[in-house]
Amino acid sequence: MSSVSPHTSLHMPERHPFDPTGGAAPNLTASWARHWESNPDLDQIHDPDRGWLQRGELAQESVVRAGRLARIGLSPGDRVLLSAESSYDLVASYVAALRMGLVVIPTNTAYGARELKHVIQDARPKAALVDTPDKHAAIAEIDPGMLALSPSLNLPDGPTPLLDAAERESAALICYTSGTTGQPKGAVLSHANCLASAEGLRIAWRWQSQDRLLLCLPLFHMHGLGVGLHGTLYNGSSAVLYRGFDPDRLLSDVSAQCATLFFGVPTMYHRFASHPSVKKLTALRLCVSGSAPLPATLHEKIETATGQRVLERYGMTETLMLVSNPHDGERRPGTVGFPLPGVELRLEGEPAEIQVRGPNVFNGYWERPQANAEAFTYDGWFKTGDLGSKDSDGFISIVGRAKELIISGGYNIYPREVEDVLRKHSAIDDVAVVGESSDEWGERVIAYAVVSEPVRIQELREAIGDELAPFKHPRELHIVDALPRNALGKVQKHRLDRGRVLPD
Repeated sequence: MSSVSPHTSLHMPERHPFDPTGGAAPNLTASWARHWESNPDLDQIHDPDRGWLQRGELAQESVVRAGRLARIGLSPGDRVLLSAESSYDLVASYVAALRMGLVVIPTNTAYGARELKHVIQDARPKAALVDTPDKHAAIAEIDPGMLALSPSLNLPDGPTPLLDAAERESAALICYTSGTTGQPKGAVLSHANCLASAEGLRIAWRWQSQDRLLLCLPLFHMHGLGVGLHGTLYNGSSAVLYRGFDPDRLLSDVSAQCATLFFGVPTMYHRFASHPSVKKLTALRLCVSGSAPLPATLHEKIETATGQRVLERYGMTETLMLVSNPHDGERRPGTVGFPLPGVELRLEGEPAEIQVRGPNVFNGYWERPQANAEAFTYDGWFKTGDLGSKDSDGFISIVGRAKELIISGGYNIYPREVEDVLRKHSAIDDVAVVGESSDEWGERVIAYAVVSEPVRIQELREAIGDELAPFKHPRELHIVDALPRNALGKVQKHRLDRGRVLPD
């Protein structure tokens, strides 16, 4: 076993102690309110349609929207599903919900009716904020008694409820993530977890109120929400929202918006590297990559073109951010760096699983006592399921996953879920889904199938339809005579490689 202590974190500047409470903030939203009150006229959120909105506008709008949510019968502790494209309306309603003590369930906008149904039946939210007619229709069919609202919350005003009064240890978010069974589980993140993570990143990345973030990551994703938006509000800085990734627009906005920060996934950096205007990234002070490994070759391409050494980090839905390459000093390609302030990390077992603990680590999954027992060690460390190593200088590398999770374009995909849907097709007798390395996507979803009649990949993708979000659809289909299995019948996925079944 090897371990890294938070007291020796390389991210800690001299005379700058880590305070997981964010300066004794009673909860997450109270830490945001300090900035709204001190300088209300400073820009905070740029909406694609509305332009810049100031701190004070966000604060006041969240008060109004909290009153509307209270008027329709929502109260502290109630759960609200949120699934919508990035916008000021989404941010203002999200802030309002947290300020009045609601528990928000951020949900992927690509989810179809089947996936929404699981989340709704499991978490039992009282209301949903969704922005498309098909989502409204799906919710009406799943739970006719559930309130389906627009993120704009065009409702009659109500009396202002008590705001920013949630207990620090109370739930702020329930974020669904694939687990060991393939059935998504809700990771419950408290205000305290979110505060500790934001404070750790403030220290590690030297995040200041003057920073401006180009935020194209979706706000249902923890990289976009828990890092990008929370960090912006926690540090009193500003963010430019985008609906999707447009490299032309983003590169143009580096100078047009006086941006200093960009957070992305490897797929985005792959597209930047071949763009004729990639040199515009030079003006940023920090480029961060996460959610999937960034190939060393891509590191080199970006650095050669721009002088930017992309900072790679590592985190999980259950823990928020854990490890990061340093802001100052060497950023080593192929590694994720060192534990963030407040994070303890150890490599346990053979092969070495990454285990962590700290104020950022969640306490457990929503109504999953068995999963919680399996997720933590007897002495309180969370078992990430990822395999890691530490070099002689202390840099942590992710070398594999004990769990079979596929990460494509920054999204988590559990193979069993895809396999279960593919097996419904009349031509599929047996199927296994694996992740194949991709410089652009991190990993691509690949299916190996035993079939009873000819079938093409496009037919499968069309048959899946909205049963699975598009990012979960297989990109390639390989027909095989039989799947390789061990004596107990378990598929040996390591033998499925580049369209071949490797010998035992």
